[in-house]
Amino acid sequence: MKLCMIGTGYVGLVSGVCFSDLGNDVVCVDKDTKKIELLKKGNIPIYEPGLTELVTKNYKNGRLKFSNDLKKSVRDSDIIFICVGTPTKKNGSSADLSQVYNVIKEITTSINKYKIIITKSTVPVTTGDVIEKLLFKKNKKKTFSVVSNPEFLREGEAIRDFSYPDRIVIGSNDKKSNRILRSLYAPLLSKGAQYLNTSRRAAELIKYASNAFLATKITFINELANLCEKLNINVEDISIGMGLDKRIGGRFLRAGPAYGGSCFPKDTKAITSTAKKHKINLSVIKTVIKSNKHRSNILLDRVYEILGKKIKGKKISFLGVTFKANTDDMRDSSSLKMIPILSKKGAIVNYFDPTGFKTELSKIKNVRYLDSIKKTVEGSDLVIIHTEWNDFKSINFKNLVKRKKFSIFDMRNICSPIKIRAQGFKYYSIGR
Repeated sequence: MKLCMIGTGYVGLVSGVCFSDLGNDVVCVDKDTKKIELLKKGNIPIYEPGLTELVTKNYKNGRLKFSNDLKKSVRDSDIIFICVGTPTKKNGSSADLSQVYNVIKEITTSINKYKIIITKSTVPVTTGDVIEKLLFKKNKKKTFSVVSNPEFLREGEAIRDFSYPDRIVIGSNDKKSNRILRSLYAPLLSKGAQYLNTSRRAAELIKYASNAFLATKITFINELANLCEKLNINVEDISIGMGLDKRIGGRFLRAGPAYGGSCFPKDTKAITSTAKKHKINLSVIKTVIKSNKHRSNILLDRVYEILGKKIKGKKISFLGVTFKANTDDMRDSSSLKMIPILSKKGAIVNYFDPTGFKTELSKIKNVRYLDSIKKTVEGSDLVIIHTEWNDFKSINFKNLVKRKKFSIFDMRNICSPIKIRAQGFKYYSIGR
């Protein structure tokens, strides 16, 4: 099939590349000319394991193309995926849909035959209704179908998640588009993926509801970890004991920093904003947002406690600064809240991340990037394991540095307390 992916961000690029790898002809469109030229040369703007190889493979065999020409790409395609950003509005909590509607305005005159217009961007309920009305103004014969097909890709696991999805959700109000999309996803259905056809509004809400629930699980176990620390209980025992209940499951029951990234922070806000418009109080999700916002303060208090409340002049090293491992995404990472506060209090902060230097931290006083774990931790008073990269799971601190007086604050519980303490270090973790 001939597909057009509008937007070459995380969702559009990964989905487009994977669709081409299934044998479809895909054109990825972006208004950023420089970005498109870099993609043609094989320079990938995001860090995602395995993505560079797939781009190179499918671009060379001609199934994957990159373009700035939106109208031509739409005319030449059968299925159009809208994959642009829907960030939180400035000074608000609702989703900013300006990019989505700008795309609709641009493509409305390019519908030269039957097209399936799909929102893969995360959009509030009824967005599809608005899109349909906008398109109908210029296309009275209605030679199109508007469908919601939310993505459920985890950063760092996106290619696997696309290839082996738990479910494929198609929010379609007509049989024709549903039939075509079932055929498009047939290679994944043959691997055991569940195909769910719902109303368009239901599909839009499924995405928000899923992310809000996962954010709730993270926040729930983080709050329990606080209690475990007071009661001298290992929170990991609690996670395992809960997770073995099939009604609950163990995924996302890992205590640690506040949730971040491109989805959970904005989607929890957006769903409460939608509910407010309809005079519904989503009190549980509101509480999750509030608790998560406070999470970094709790961890900072722990840092002050470890250092004896003397922060000025202390050397603090962060191992990992992205919001999670296997991604270079810094959006709403708790490091972006913690590091500036520590800097203001006079700390000297070094950091290392496998994905390199971060511009988001470049203007903060007394903060610098070092290109190895060894350089980063040398001379430290406190080492904070902030992100659960595999690079940090088997560090032998005793052999790594000569100075052995620093403390280790493992915010991801990836190290063995017994082993670290046996090496002569003071070791602190989350909820245990």
